[in-house]
Amino acid sequence: MTAQLEEVVALVRELVPAPDLVAVYLYGSATTTGLRPYSDLDVFVVLRRGLWDEERRGLTARLLGISGAPGRPVELTVVVLGDVVPWRYPARQEYQYGEWLREAYERGEVPGARVEPDLAVLTRMVVADGRVLAGPPAGEVLPEVPAEDVARAVAAGVPGLLGELAEDTRNVLLTLARGWVTLATGDVVSKDAAARWALDRLPEEHRPALAHAREVYLGEEEEENWGRVGPGRVADCAACLAGRVRELAPDSG
Repeated sequence: MTAQLEEVVALVRELVPAPDLVAVYLYGSATTTGLRPYSDLDVFVVLRRGLWDEERRGLTARLLGISGAPGRPVELTVVVLGDVVPWRYPARQEYQYGEWLREAYERGEVPGARVEPDLAVLTRMVVADGRVLAGPPAGEVLPEVPAEDVARAVAAGVPGLLGELAEDTRNVLLTLARGWVTLATGDVVSKDAAARWALDRLPEEHRPALAHAREVYLGEEEEENWGRVGPGRVADCAACLAGRVRELAPDSG
């Protein structure tokens, strides 16, 4: 992990050196529960200005060589300081590389800037547990995100997650479980901790799908085998988890 992280930080420093580079943080499971077999390396970058087109292309092309086998997938998110300070919801995301879009990147697509509700969740995680890779501590750079905005972001992500259920089953179920925990408790926890919490509260018929997702995530099962869960059980579990999120969403009722 160390060598791969060093490559990522060196790439960011090369393409957007100081003073335009404010900070780089590692966050997610790497700084909380520890990396699991399927965990990404989650990296958050803060800049003083937006990225130029050639910088976007350079980041994407180089990350294709750094992210994934034989190392870990890299999820790299970039924000511009003035887009998140002072905080507003939803905030603008300058760039995001995710391994789930590798095929699109290999076809020549380059991530652009967009308004991204999920930045509320990511920023909360970075401020809470981010490890400095470059620059000042996260609490000195990034704002505290109101709990209501985190809740709104979790709810806003449900339709997209359900649309990805067939292609990314394990991650979708675990992310929905984490969303439920966040809305119920106010805490953003690890995916396996969220699944453990949710399994104690799910109806019995929905537990096998989420339990299998958690087992694979923790490396207790070598690969996903949704056939053993039973016909329709995966979709029913996802629908139940999504329903719990919607029940607790700020605008529900």
